Amino acid sequence: MAYSSIIKPTDYFNTKLYTGTGSAQSITGVGFQPDFVWIKNRSATFNHQINDAVRGVNKQIAPNNTNAQETNTGELTAFGSDGFTVGSGGTLNGNGNNIVSWNWKAGTTSGITTNGATVTTPSSYSFNQTAGLSILQYTGTGVTNNKLAHGLGVKPDFIIFKKTSGDINWGIYHQSLTADYRLLFNTAAQSDDDSFMQDSEPDSVNINLGYGGLNNASGATYIAYCFAEKTGFSKFGSYIGNGSTNGTFTYTGFKPAFVMVKYASPGGGVGNWGIFDSVRNPANVVDKGLLANTNAAEDTSDFIDILSNGFKQRSSSSNRNENGSTYVYMAFAEHPFTANVDGGLPTTAR
Repeated sequence: MAYSSIIKPTDYFNTKLYTGTGSAQSITGVGFQPDFVWIKNRSATFNHQINDAVRGVNKQIAPNNTNAQETNTGELTAFGSDGFTVGSGGTLNGNGNNIVSWNWKAGTTSGITTNGATVTTPSSYSFNQTAGLSILQYTGTGVTNNKLAHGLGVKPDFIIFKKTSGDINWGIYHQSLTADYRLLFNTAAQSDDDSFMQDSEPDSVNINLGYGGLNNASGATYIAYCFAEKTGFSKFGSYIGNGSTNGTFTYTGFKPAFVMVKYASPGGGVGNWGIFDSVRNPANVVDKGLLANTNAAEDTSDFIDILSNGFKQRSSSSNRNENGSTYVYMAFAEHPFTANVDGGLPTTAR
């Protein structure tokens, strides 16, 4: 039997909903200090916003655009032991707006492992090997095979890169596509790009960076969010669509709290990055989607079933379930389906 080392997934990932007031407010109930926070105003066409404890408060980037990091004192203004504080800005706190935040815990800020192959040690970082998350800030070299220490102790399975010192697309590695290919946070299909990771998989200590601007331009500053799969807590995989409203079932080994899906068939094809969670829509059929690559408000045009051990497509949309097409996903647990190492409680049906 597979075991999970994480008894309570909400100790490391949690979705928190709140209502904007137009005045500064503290958002609590996350359950930990969130070191990586992704927030979207559900009611209006505002950008997504990502903040992290490594870059610091007031430093924001948006997955739905290519802009460099911006400083804004009216948005996320503090990290707290049980959440965060937002200012009066409309993006994160528009009066009467419904807002969602997805929160991850890292926390270790010293002692990152390097080895003889390491070229670049992050200038600042925060990692959590139990949860499989590291947040790395570093400066690019522009040189092929720049090996960047990541701190996870195991091979990362999903990595999001963003140049913070200039405008450029977000670059994304997913283990299901291998390091030969990369995705962007837009509707573009996967692309064979040896300038991204030099067609070389990361290992347990280092990420191999190519020479391209997405993650290694000389003198440019970057942030990288690295994830490693953890049994019963996180999964980074792929599935093949069947084009039916009785769609493909994807086994994750846990009841998902969060699922993000992207079309990724070889040789072309585009598709949005769809985000679903079990808090915005606790019913089995989740029909409240958001798109990571646009500033659009929440809609009800796509459907997935969140089940006790995975998720199932309930839409024939080409964005999620085109017949014969490949999709990649990232998912985090509400509750493990596998047993805990201490014989903890089993998952419940949904």
